[in-house]
Amino acid sequence: MVRALALFVLALSLAAGGGDGTAFAQQTGEPHAQGGGSAGMHHSFENAEQWAKEFDDPSRDSWQKPDAVVEALQLAPTAVVADVGAGTGYFSVRLAKKVPQGKVFAVDIEPEMLRYLGERKHREHLMGLEPVQASADDAHLPEPVDLVLVVDTYHHIDNRTAYFAKLRESLRPEGRLAIIDFKVDAPDGPPPQFRMPPEQVTAELGAAGYRLVATHSFLPRQYFLVFQPQPKP
Repeated sequence: MVRALALFVLALSLAAGGGDGTAFAQQTGEPHAQGGGSAGMHHSFENAEQWAKEFDDPSRDSWQKPDAVVEALQLAPTAVVADVGAGTGYFSVRLAKKVPQGKVFAVDIEPEMLRYLGERKHREHLMGLEPVQASADDAHLPEPVDLVLVVDTYHHIDNRTAYFAKLRESLRPEGRLAIIDFKVDAPDGPPPQFRMPPEQVTAELGAAGYRLVATHSFLPRQYFLVFQPQPKP
């Protein structure tokens, strides 16, 4: 199976380092349709320590606004959260500190990133942080969660409607799904063929059984959408 879910886009490193998207487009190639569904962008990530210098570069904070994002999610201290596409833990670590009596599943398909997350968990004494090995078509969450956060990863996923329909089963009652991804006209991000407007995301997730319940507009390069499952008939 083609690897559909990569932790973060390589564009994050381009954004942090001031590069453009040319090398990124050359490395990722063209999208591959799979099973007639939506096709995601594919890229493999190795050497987590090197990627951490890019993904966790403090210069990213100015446009990613992680503290404002976490605050906007209004999480209870006991919340159980999944960070899908966790990478080196840029958001996972912040979430774990926000829910000290809760739990954060740091989900990724890259074993190298999960190794790094496990080491970071112990280094930073974040006992509520649990690395989770995902597959391309399933987050493999070990228990239901109050929130799933997907940052700069949505466009990596193949067959998104099927993927998120399955993910609904891992949301607790009143659970939420938050999607943050690059705007079509953002100065950095994935190649144009992989960008999508928020209306497309809303339509795809509508087909997967979700309804849009909130939109946040404070991120300069990305949209921030919050969904809940549609009530079952």
